[in-house]
Amino acid sequence: MNMADGAFSRSEIVGLVVRLSVVTAITYISIRCLMNQLDPTTKSKKKAKKKAQEHLRRLGMTENVSLAIDQLTDYEMMIASHLVDPNDITVSWEDIAGLENVIQELRETVILPIQRKDLFADSQLTQAPKGVLLHGPPGCGKTLIAKATAKEAGTRFINLDVSILTDKWYGESQKLASAVFTLAVKLQPCIIFIDEIDSFLRMRNTHDHEATAMMKAQFMSLWDGLITDPTCTVIIMGATNRPQDLDKAILRRMPATFHISMPNVAQRAQVLKLILEKEPMAEEVDIASLSIMTDGFSGSDLRELCRNASVYRVRDFVRHHAPAANASAGTSTDDEEYHDALRPITMEDLVISVHKMRDSKVHTGTLNAVKLDLD
Repeated sequence: MNMADGAFSRSEIVGLVVRLSVVTAITYISIRCLMNQLDPTTKSKKKAKKKAQEHLRRLGMTENVSLAIDQLTDYEMMIASHLVDPNDITVSWEDIAGLENVIQELRETVILPIQRKDLFADSQLTQAPKGVLLHGPPGCGKTLIAKATAKEAGTRFINLDVSILTDKWYGESQKLASAVFTLAVKLQPCIIFIDEIDSFLRMRNTHDHEATAMMKAQFMSLWDGLITDPTCTVIIMGATNRPQDLDKAILRRMPATFHISMPNVAQRAQVLKLILEKEPMAEEVDIASLSIMTDGFSGSDLRELCRNASVYRVRDFVRHHAPAANASAGTSTDDEEYHDALRPITMEDLVISVHKMRDSKVHTGTLNAVKLDLD
């Protein structure tokens, strides 16, 4: 009887252990699912991970790409979703006009030390800088220069979206900031580009949130790690139109600074010529006169000016040919009749576009009203 009771007790114990194990597993899965539901970034993290895997496969880091992906942490995968393959960058030096001096200096101080490390192996003074700052008025080509630099150097390019570093969970922002550097080291040579860097690394003060202050401090600490390692080819490149708002500690870490100023008359002529190079233009178009009329216009303003001028000829086509096209909708019409219907861009189109944009810029306060007296 005692033996039977002992056997029955052991069965009960085994059953109890099994039930506890099942309940524990169900509880763990339920809590994990609940936490995933409570975390609003779960879907974005999964999407970022999938996007990162596609980028890494396209980059072809190693023959066994899946092994390389497995070696990355979840935080590095989040940052890897912002990777850009140099071969996918469509901007090159040929797409930038009027900034030959800046391009030449970038080639000598940034690109050449990356491409020909063997030439500078015996000197630490001629290594590529770990920080490059592009500053100047908006719309003058800072982002284009950063992309063209990555393409020319053939480096990996992380177009870092600062918003990805902000997380509501305590400590997550610091882990994401750390992942930026650990991923870049694994992918080196690599350029980390931060557009509007002043919004992220602006001057610190006592009103900064604790999490923001900690993230900035860790970012600068990890940045120092790159500076002290001469063999590491990771460059932080930032662009801003408010360099005075940057923290002095950040400016110290970006020794290579390039001022991208508003284009002068000669530079505007080069930009206009580049923009209109492949567009149908009338012989009367005078680029020199147009460059004088556009004093105070940035590179992006000049592109928008040309786009507006091109739209005017489309409007003329619609006004003059749309009624005829509608009338002959039921009959067979030779397509060649309207083959050359779109007229070329005329000087009048460009002048009208200049006046329109100039008025808009004056009213928005981005152009001095004194500059109206040009024509």
